[in-house]
Amino acid sequence: MELFTDKTGDEGLPGRERCLAMLAVMTCTTMAVFDGAMVNIALPQIAEVLHVAAGDAVWVANGYLLTTAMTLAIFSSLAVRTGFRSLFSVGVILFTLASLGCALSSSLEMLVTMRLLQGLGGAATLSIAPAILRSIFPNRFLGRILGVNALLIATNTAIAPVIGGALLSALGWPWLFAINIPLGMVALIMALRTLPDKRTVNAGPFDYAGAIWSATMLGAVIMASNAFSHAGSESGQTLFPAGAYGLIALTAGLLFVRRQQRAPHPLLPLTLFASTRFSLAALTSLASFVSQGMTFVALPFLFQSVYGYSAFTSALLFTAWPVGIILSAPQAGRLADRHSPALISTVGLGLFTVGLLLLALLPDPAQWWDISLRALVCGLGFGAFQCPNNREMLASASREHSSYASGVLAIMRTFGQCLGAALVGVILSLYASSGLHDGQEHAVRLTLWLAAAATLLSIVFSLCRLASAKQK
Repeated sequence: MELFTDKTGDEGLPGRERCLAMLAVMTCTTMAVFDGAMVNIALPQIAEVLHVAAGDAVWVANGYLLTTAMTLAIFSSLAVRTGFRSLFSVGVILFTLASLGCALSSSLEMLVTMRLLQGLGGAATLSIAPAILRSIFPNRFLGRILGVNALLIATNTAIAPVIGGALLSALGWPWLFAINIPLGMVALIMALRTLPDKRTVNAGPFDYAGAIWSATMLGAVIMASNAFSHAGSESGQTLFPAGAYGLIALTAGLLFVRRQQRAPHPLLPLTLFASTRFSLAALTSLASFVSQGMTFVALPFLFQSVYGYSAFTSALLFTAWPVGIILSAPQAGRLADRHSPALISTVGLGLFTVGLLLLALLPDPAQWWDISLRALVCGLGFGAFQCPNNREMLASASREHSSYASGVLAIMRTFGQCLGAALVGVILSLYASSGLHDGQEHAVRLTLWLAAAATLLSIVFSLCRLASAKQK
C-alpha cells in the first residue's frame, strides 16, 4: 500500500512501524466512536434498569462530554512534555478501566463517575490522535491518512447503532461498555510498541493557571449550552442558569487569554492563531460543526415525531450520511495532498449546503429513499470538506506545535456540535411554548434552514483564506 512506502527524506516512522502505529491510533478511535454512538441509544434502558428518571440518565452522556471538553487543551499541552506514547497509553488505560467500571456499575452515581473518568481517558487520546498521525506519516501522505481516519469514523458511525441495538436486545447495556475492554488492550499493546515518544526540548513548566482557566471556560460553555437548550422545555426552567454559566465562561475566557499572553510557557500558544490559514480553518471547522450538530439533533425529531418512523428506522435513515463520507473522504484527502486543501474543502462545503437545503425542503410525508438520497449528498459534501480542512489546520502549524493544533481541532469539533445541539433545544422549546399547530415540524425545518445558514458562514470563512492565499 502506498501509505507505507518510504522515500529518502521522509519524516515520521518507517513503513512497517508506520502501519502498526496507525492501527494503534485507529483501534482507539474505533473504541471511542463506538462508545459515543452506542451509549445514547442505551439511555432509556439504563434509566429503566437503574430506576432513575430519564432526565437524570442523560448525565451518563453529558458527564463524558463535560470532562472531555474541559481537558482537551490540557492534554494537548501535556503531550509536548510527556511525549505522545506516554500520554496516549495512559489515556487508553484510563478509558479501558473506566469502561470496566461502567459495565459493573449498579447505580447511576457510580455509572456517571465512571463516565467522568472515561471522558478523561477519551480526551487524552482524541486530543492528540491527529497530531500522532502527523508525527508518524510524511507530509506527502497527511491528507490521505486523514481521509482514511475519516473513513474509519464514518464506517463505525454507520454500524455502531446496529451493533449497539443488537447488544442491547441480547445482553443488556453493560455490554456496550464491556466491548471496549478487548479493544483497549489491543490498542495499548500496539501503542507501547510503536508510537513515538519524543518530547519537546525546553518545553518549560506546565501552565497550571492556564489549565484552570481553560477547564473553567470550556466546562462553563458546555453547562451553558446544556442549560440553554433546556430553558423553557421543563416547568420552572429559565434562562438564568444559562446566563450565569455564560458569564463564568466569558470571564474565564478573558482571564485565559490574558494568561496566555503573559505566560512564559503558555498552555496554548496564541502564536498559532497568527497564521491566517490556521485561524480561518479553525473558524470554518467551528461553523460547519455547528451546522452538523444542529442537523444531527433535529433530524430524529423529524423522522420520528413528524414522519412517524420508528427509532430503529430513524437510525437506519442516518446511515446514508456516513456512507457519503465513506465515499468522498478518502478521495478528498488524496486530492488535498496534491492541490489546494482550502479550495477542495470549500467545494465540499458547497455540496454540504446543497444537501442541507434538500433536507429542509423534504416533502411531508417523505419516503425513506428520498430522505436517504438527500442525506447522502450531505455526507458526500461533509466528507469532501473535513479531511482537507483538517489537513490545512495541521499543516499550518509546525511539527513542534502539532499537538496544540490537534487540540484546537478537537475543541472546534466538540464545541461546534454542542452549540448546534443547544440551538436546536432552544428552537424546539420556543415552538413548544407557542402552542402553534405542527410546531415541532416548523421548529425542525427552521433548524435545518439555520444549519444551512451556518454552513454558508463556514463557506465565507473558507473563501477568505482563498483570497488571503491569492494576495500572497
